[in-house]
Amino acid sequence: MTSLLDEIKSWVEIESPTSNRAAVNRMMDLAQDTARRAGLGHERFVGTQGYGDHVLVFAPDDDRTRPGILLLSHLDTVHPLGTLSHKLPCRVEGDQAFGPGIYDMKSGALMALAAWRELIAEGSTPPLPIRQLFVSDEEIGSTSSRGLIETLGRTARYVLVTEPARPGGEVVTGRKGTARFSLHVAGRPAHSGTHHAQGRSAVKELARQILDLEALTDPARGITVNVGIIHGGTGANVVPGEATAEIDMRMPDNATGMPVVERILACRAYDPDVTVTVTGGINRPGYSKDAGISALFNHAAHLAAELGIDLRDVSSGGGSDGNFTAALGVPTLDGLGPVGAGAHTLHEHIQISSIQPRKQLLRRLLETLR
Repeated sequence: MTSLLDEIKSWVEIESPTSNRAAVNRMMDLAQDTARRAGLGHERFVGTQGYGDHVLVFAPDDDRTRPGILLLSHLDTVHPLGTLSHKLPCRVEGDQAFGPGIYDMKSGALMALAAWRELIAEGSTPPLPIRQLFVSDEEIGSTSSRGLIETLGRTARYVLVTEPARPGGEVVTGRKGTARFSLHVAGRPAHSGTHHAQGRSAVKELARQILDLEALTDPARGITVNVGIIHGGTGANVVPGEATAEIDMRMPDNATGMPVVERILACRAYDPDVTVTVTGGINRPGYSKDAGISALFNHAAHLAAELGIDLRDVSSGGGSDGNFTAALGVPTLDGLGPVGAGAHTLHEHIQISSIQPRKQLLRRLLETLR
């Protein structure tokens, strides 16, 4: 266990924020090397839109035409470079191991590869071919990797997603859909002292738009709208001529969310001398537990019981790459990583005691799914 925890630490110590292509590719180099040392084949796909590369791992004798098991993992994180040294160093406190991206989701990604590696070392041949895809851009909606995910998903009989378990150890059998938007406001810059009246403040307009957008949140219908990033202005003594916002929306399904999506895209300026432009839309469809997912979960729960785990399932408000494969009708089981908490925060951690049993569950799935 110490060896695997040390290996997880070595993955976490390579910081890989989505926006830094070179940093993410250093992480992909390590994943590729880990697969190579395990005797696995691998193929690298160059990322697009300025994002890092993606790595597919497979058995050397796999011609990739036979339906199999697709393990979905991502190696990008939300934490900027320097988080490791200044804010969230790798450390162990009791049963908790901390570090940027350790919970979401480097530990789960490595655990799945380690479970597969054990089978290879023992000379075991699983009933179905196994493939693991490591992507570089999940945290921003998988805009570069979505096509690859869907292509591989169409040749999969099952998809196992190595996102972290929920804090109570639950796996995920349904997820909300997500939408992302960029809002741009164009005003009119002016000197804030001598010509204030000639200016049209883009920041003032953005502030009004933010209040409207946040008011679209409707917990009773499972809809949230969050303005997460804003920029505007060039100086305190200048009426700001430009302002922007990045918006995240969650919805239970497309039908429920579409009216709100249309409302966001229809944003208009309060000030007639200012223009507001919104781009974006739904990027991950929501899904719920259907018959195929139910059967897959029941199988996993039976295996978990043999390992002394009382496995339960939940529907999650967060999206993942499993949204794409579930939308294709492929039985998808998510949240198979370790137990922990604090995703995207400075107290992100995993429970060390959950690593071994969760890895064993992944192994049992790989060697029993048919």
